[in-house]
Amino acid sequence: MVGVSIGQLSWTIDLNPGSYTTSANGKASGALSVLVNGEGRVATRGVIDADRLRPTFFSSNVTEDGEVAGLQMTFETGSVKALRLDTPPKKDDRIPITEAHRRDVTDPLTAMLIVAPPGEKSVLVPADCDRVLPIFDGQRRYDLALSFKRLDRMKIDIGYAGPVLVCAVMLKPIAGYRADSMLVKYVGGQRDMEIWFAPIVGSNVIAPARLVMPTLIGTLEIAADRFEVTAIKSPVPAITPGAPLPPPTASEAPN
Repeated sequence: MVGVSIGQLSWTIDLNPGSYTTSANGKASGALSVLVNGEGRVATRGVIDADRLRPTFFSSNVTEDGEVAGLQMTFETGSVKALRLDTPPKKDDRIPITEAHRRDVTDPLTAMLIVAPPGEKSVLVPADCDRVLPIFDGQRRYDLALSFKRLDRMKIDIGYAGPVLVCAVMLKPIAGYRADSMLVKYVGGQRDMEIWFAPIVGSNVIAPARLVMPTLIGTLEIAADRFEVTAIKSPVPAITPGAPLPPPTASEAPN
């Protein structure tokens, strides 16, 4: 941020016939670690349905100053079926979450993976940007409205050099936020945010490789320094929509 490293993030995506798993973990570093001593992990698994990914299970664990906050969600046909919070609910000064806010949504990780429609010759086409991502992370409900900005090129230190799809993105807060939040008021409606998508070689999926977002104190940039693809040795069994979910793995369960 403004030329200073403030954190590190690792994101893993496993794509299999009919199913996927994805997880990300990160921690504050550099100058930010002086002010915030925290790290977190989110994980999702779900099914691949034609031209979209549908989550079935999402978990989040965040540790800050020694305190652990976690949640788990199960999804069914695009809506939240069950939600378990291992932390006290947010204060009453936040815009309340309703049942309607839990319907027709996806989780933050799944939302960032875009699948090219069947028969599409390229995974980097302007139309891939023309969408609204309805996201619910268990505590906040918001939309990310994407629109085509340009085709560009990007060279990542390790793993990829080539064309990328650049989408303008606008945050539309809906619920779970403080109505008087200065940050939300500033970021919400901003038209200068960008997400750069690069193709996952060997698949019809594109994933974020760079995020640029103006903030109150300067521009925040999250950019990949590695973007590697490896063969999967042991495919994850597909999850049949509507079937009982297997219990969360040890890595998905809250600490």
